[in-house]
Amino acid sequence: MTDLADRLRPVAPEEWPTFSRALFSAFAEEPPASFTDAPPPHVELDRTLALWDGARVVATAGVYSRQLTVPGAVVGCAGVTWVSVSPTHRRRGVLTAVMRRQLTELREQQREPVAALWASESSIYGRFGYAPATWRGNLSGDVARLRLRPDVDPGTGRVDLVSVDDYRAAAPDLHERVRRWVPGNMARDDRWWARDLRDDPGERRGATERRYLLHTEPDGTVTGYAAYRVKAAWTEDGETDATLTVEEVRSTTTSAYAALWRFLLSIDLVRTVRAPDASADDPLRHLLADPRALHSRPVDALWVRLVDVGRALAARRYPAPIDLVLEVRDRFCPWNDGRWWLRGHPAGAFCARTDADPDLVLDVEALAAAYLGGVSLATLQAAGRVSEVSPGAVTQAGTAFRWPVTPWCPDEF
Repeated sequence: MTDLADRLRPVAPEEWPTFSRALFSAFAEEPPASFTDAPPPHVELDRTLALWDGARVVATAGVYSRQLTVPGAVVGCAGVTWVSVSPTHRRRGVLTAVMRRQLTELREQQREPVAALWASESSIYGRFGYAPATWRGNLSGDVARLRLRPDVDPGTGRVDLVSVDDYRAAAPDLHERVRRWVPGNMARDDRWWARDLRDDPGERRGATERRYLLHTEPDGTVTGYAAYRVKAAWTEDGETDATLTVEEVRSTTTSAYAALWRFLLSIDLVRTVRAPDASADDPLRHLLADPRALHSRPVDALWVRLVDVGRALAARRYPAPIDLVLEVRDRFCPWNDGRWWLRGHPAGAFCARTDADPDLVLDVEALAAAYLGGVSLATLQAAGRVSEVSPGAVTQAGTAFRWPVTPWCPDEF
């Protein structure tokens, strides 16, 4: 297969049905009609790539323009999505060409310094410099054992079931406040709220429609929200075997968080509670009288790639001072390869190229894994991904790169 670059181009509006059918076919899924007929409002066609073989689309990819919370700051993030290659065109360098086109354009256009994606297969993206930087908790438990500690104070507010319209009116402002404190969280504009609140019956997989909760203080201030659904089931003995799936719980106060969970754990006819997208370090465990009742099976969530090492490292904050030279190995994006002088503290950071001797040597994947503060550089050193040149450099860098709040991304795209 020749001239890959010539046949890889953005999708025109009239080509969208061909693009979307090729995408869903590669994932062995049936596309919803609302997605096939025309691009949804959150789609950015100028950042959507298709590889053509005659009249057929044989590879797809897209980018969303997102805002990502990083330790102490917010940065532009290229949300990579829709990456697929037709079975007829695999093992021909197609995916490499797509990844190279995306990252090169980001660098040349001086756009987002960071890219991120959700990996359908975890063995693919490391060779392109991506690494898992957040984990979802995949929480579950038997509702009969999930009881809050008796000393937990749910406050004086109230929890109400509300319509999607009332939820839509209140949740965005609260989300905008809380997401800025959690590395890995992403901003949601009107297009993204519309996407996230879409609840097509064909995609419910036997569960109820999504239900919404708001927590309100006595003065009328909304301090929390939650979204969930229930899938009914019964045993042969006539006992309920229903599962409640909690999609999101956010709050600005501890009491609101406790009140929302108290409501969720008291819903009738439920045997099992699941919160697959909750943080791996969710506070719920510490609210429970029996912490072992909550089971967790963490899985990788957001994969991060530093497109521009200098800009990315200078954008975040560091809770402890750091003044080190990092030698970064980046085979796929050679503009990052080399030595970088990083100085940082809680109020800001500076990062630029240098010829000085390195204190640490690491590959760009290790740097990406540690970027949001959730993966220890000492752990990466133990795995052979970080080499210490100057004694104590791993301790200094590891302390500076960590963050008090565990990174978490509930926004799948």
